[in-house]
Amino acid sequence: MMMMMITMLMMLTLSTVIMWMTSILSKKSNEDREKSSPFECGFDPMNSARLPFSLRFFLIAVIFLIFDVEIALLLPMPILMMHSNLMYWMSISILFLIILLIGLYHEWNQGSLEWAL
Repeated sequence: MMMMMITMLMMLTLSTVIMWMTSILSKKSNEDREKSSPFECGFDPMNSARLPFSLRFFLIAVIFLIFDVEIALLLPMPILMMHSNLMYWMSISILFLIILLIGLYHEWNQGSLEWAL
């Protein structure tokens, strides 16, 4: 039993060393500044990072996150319907959807959903 554990440990160590060595040997040594820098939101990584950011893009991203959370909350509702009182489930679901529709209507009236100025 002890011999088998030692053999497995040696095999694990050997395979780890082999994978580490192959990853080091397979890397390209000519890394360019552009290739090693991250690509962020379409901005040129070689220019100044203090460029003006589009407020409309940020607002659309926040709206997307809000509705993404909304979908995550709406998806389990049919499953909850089977395990709860139908009237209670219906009133909570309608209240939730009304709150979301009021928020969407408010964003629409404020002009948050329009790209053109």
